[in-house]
Amino acid sequence: MPSHGTLLQDPVEQYLTGLSRALLGPRRRKADLLAEARDHLLDATEAYEADGFGPREAAERAVADFGDLDEVVPGYRSELAIAQGRRTAVLLVTVLLAQPIVWLEGVWSWNQDPVSTSPLVLLLNQLVQLVGMVSMAGSVLALVATGIGLRLPVVRDQATKLTARFALASCAAVSLIGLLLAATSATVDGNGAAGLAAVVGFVIAPLLLVGRAAHRCLRLA
Repeated sequence: MPSHGTLLQDPVEQYLTGLSRALLGPRRRKADLLAEARDHLLDATEAYEADGFGPREAAERAVADFGDLDEVVPGYRSELAIAQGRRTAVLLVTVLLAQPIVWLEGVWSWNQDPVSTSPLVLLLNQLVQLVGMVSMAGSVLALVATGIGLRLPVVRDQATKLTARFALASCAAVSLIGLLLAATSATVDGNGAAGLAAVVGFVIAPLLLVGRAAHRCLRLA
């Protein structure tokens, strides 16, 4: 049996509470969407009150006009997915832009010029450059797609999922190659601990944040 407090709860606030609980995603964008919904509901309530309805009945009519949560939530989730896709693209570009600086030879203690270089190290160096360029190009395209690209319906429908999947693939590839490069380089210059620490701190950890953002994209899309 509903409590007395539930019976007296404002229909608009009750509706907004349910809507908030049903939505996951970037907090700022979610707050903006809830604020827009609140403004719309309050305006509709005032309009019904001006037509002679009591405050509660006016609020109930405003909520009914706005739509059931089952009908409204998918649209809001789509907007949050787009915002999350944009955030993921920005994070990926930022992390990848830092990688050439992290791996600049002869600058950092973990990446000094080795006395001798094995064929495997040379291969991994070439591979990390290739994967890095592909990932960077893809991340820039994702950034464009989740920005001005959203004006095109076909891009808007697919941008979030494609961005998330590309980000996850890039995170996995760059992290794996970075670990292999650090491990194999350790046998050449004997500075394995510093190399592995650098990979974990400057490659793996930031890419884990990107991967988390990408995972949220897939949950919302």
